[in-house]
Amino acid sequence: MAGETSGTGGAVAPGGAVTGGGAMSGEARGTDGGRGAGGWGSLAGLKVVDLSRVLGGPYATQILADHGAEVIKVEPPQGDETRHWGPPFVTEGVAWYFAGVNRNKKSVVLDLRGDEGRARLLELLSDADVLVENFKPGSLEKWGLGYAEVLSQRFPRLVHCSITGFGEDGPLGGLPGYDAVVQAEAGLMSVNGTAESGPTRIGMPAVDMITGLNAVNGILMAIHERGRSGQGQRVETTLFDCGISVMHPHMPNYFASGKVPELTGNDHPNIAPYSTFRTGSGDVAITVGNNGQFAKLCEYLGIPEAAADPRFAENSDRCAHRPELRKLLEDAMADSDAATVAQGLMAIGVPCGAINTVDKVVEHPHAVHRKMFVEFDDGYRGVASPVKMSRTPAEYRLPPPRHGEHTDEVFWVDMRG
Repeated sequence: MAGETSGTGGAVAPGGAVTGGGAMSGEARGTDGGRGAGGWGSLAGLKVVDLSRVLGGPYATQILADHGAEVIKVEPPQGDETRHWGPPFVTEGVAWYFAGVNRNKKSVVLDLRGDEGRARLLELLSDADVLVENFKPGSLEKWGLGYAEVLSQRFPRLVHCSITGFGEDGPLGGLPGYDAVVQAEAGLMSVNGTAESGPTRIGMPAVDMITGLNAVNGILMAIHERGRSGQGQRVETTLFDCGISVMHPHMPNYFASGKVPELTGNDHPNIAPYSTFRTGSGDVAITVGNNGQFAKLCEYLGIPEAAADPRFAENSDRCAHRPELRKLLEDAMADSDAATVAQGLMAIGVPCGAINTVDKVVEHPHAVHRKMFVEFDDGYRGVASPVKMSRTPAEYRLPPPRHGEHTDEVFWVDMRG
């Protein structure tokens, strides 16, 4: 991957991508009122030492980096394993998987198994605000870097974010955690799929990414509290906890009824019609939330009498007669185009979307309008930040780094300082 470069102006390329001369802000960098110590963005001046690898931790630190934090990614001599999770590759040593969650970071190489590597890490932490790591519980303690015994004493303002699979103790404490394993253990797979398919993994690493989001939430809460107390603290988030936390409405439904949720495919357990339905050219997702929307749906499809049918008059009635309702709607859309149906229903206030493949999402007019993709001149493309700030927007300064690309630069600066 190309080294650090800087641009003087940004542009929006075809496809809604934000471009620059190798490194540039997505939305215009804002006014001087958005500039903080060390750069632009709402988190400018925040120094993050990132020991994490794979997905949950790197996703969290990329969010912080996009919004202005200085993130130093500390990699072992062999590198973050996702550098090799390809093809496809951006360039040698940078798989697209790695590139997707590691922009805006500087990479240094340290071997924390040795005294020199640990001493260098302590140098980095001397003026750091945040440490993020996803080691197996006990690893830092084994290296003489435990938070309670060492780091909190030496760096009392440091916020230490620990991301693990199951936490340090308990029946599963200390065991390695992987997204698919937690999807199974935390119940997500039990509500995803059909009777024919059986329990099915959600088709993207939902638990890893939710854990990364919760890590960001915890870090920012700890930084906010530090403004009052002057003290850092340990922030812990686990894949297992985060997987359970998003089991809505299945957990509340179980608490209320004692009934174990079943596989229902794309059907919502509490609402109807709220599922995917066939049209003449493909499937659409229709998500009707009230009787008014249902009446509009029936009117649009040319079956206005269905809204008054006792089987469909209220949501509870529609839930009790799902098969009949599905046949009625799909028969009415049998000769229709999916995109046309989706656009027509949305225009009258009925939530509906055609099911897009990834290539169509990249070209989607609204994704273009929202500037949801980032491009650098060296060929990197990525998904932009979904958080839009009016004065301090996200910025895209650095492409994903080569392994150890910034080691000399970072430590020369530290030693000079």
